[in-house]
Amino acid sequence: MSENPATPETLAAAADAMSADAAVTTVATATPASVPRRGKPMFPDGTGPAADPAGSHHERRIRSFQPRRSRVTASQGEALRRLWPKWGVDIDGLSPLDLDAFFDGLPVVLEIGFGMGEATAQMAAAAPETGILGCDVHTPGQGHLLGLAERNGLSNIRVANGDAIILLREMLPPASLAGLRVYFPDPWPKKRHHKRRLIQPEFVALAATRLAPGALVHCATDWEPYAEQMLEVLSAEPALENLYQDYAPRPDFRPLTKFEGQGLEKGHVVNDLLFRRRA
Repeated sequence: MSENPATPETLAAAADAMSADAAVTTVATATPASVPRRGKPMFPDGTGPAADPAGSHHERRIRSFQPRRSRVTASQGEALRRLWPKWGVDIDGLSPLDLDAFFDGLPVVLEIGFGMGEATAQMAAAAPETGILGCDVHTPGQGHLLGLAERNGLSNIRVANGDAIILLREMLPPASLAGLRVYFPDPWPKKRHHKRRLIQPEFVALAATRLAPGALVHCATDWEPYAEQMLEVLSAEPALENLYQDYAPRPDFRPLTKFEGQGLEKGHVVNDLLFRRRA
């Protein structure tokens, strides 16, 4: 374990130094001008996350996310090269994932969409008895989270690269998860894009089959129309029960993120939802 345990202050400070754009994955090299070498494959030897891990193995469907292969800093790239073989997995949909072996027997919570990973690292530090499998497609965030895990001695974090639906459907066995977290997913605010929202009846029905009895489903959003959809969809799933009659208060274990704070400053209302898998 690290001699410097993770705290909200240290994790937030590390995050503030990171930046990303919407270009193809590149590495910011340690040149005096810090000029990235555009177009160079980041992991030509396969030691890091793949650009399209599922490839053509599975049908192309409407995706609830946009792949974000943006600029990766030198430190993020180094963390990915060193730690991916041990703590990372590509979602190729070709073989099941042995969670017991991957997490040394810890109960596992799946977090879909962790951004830069600060909140994930804080929750992992607060609950070392629980494994967190963070699923995302944002390469800088993957590298940043792995770097946070190493620096703060968080051995209960793993990172999955790719489509969470393929992960749930093809790679995780029934009743294998101790929880599911979806914090501030893309709200796709335009009506014609609502079909891209992650929290849909089909997704919730699939996820429920992968949850062990008593597993907690925790969603949060600062987009009120999406919160209403979440409440409607989760309430309609017979395998789940709402722990509250309506929305839930923010539980202490979910950190207040920088992104959330920005939403609150804009007057957005944050809603949490807490549901439990029925026995």
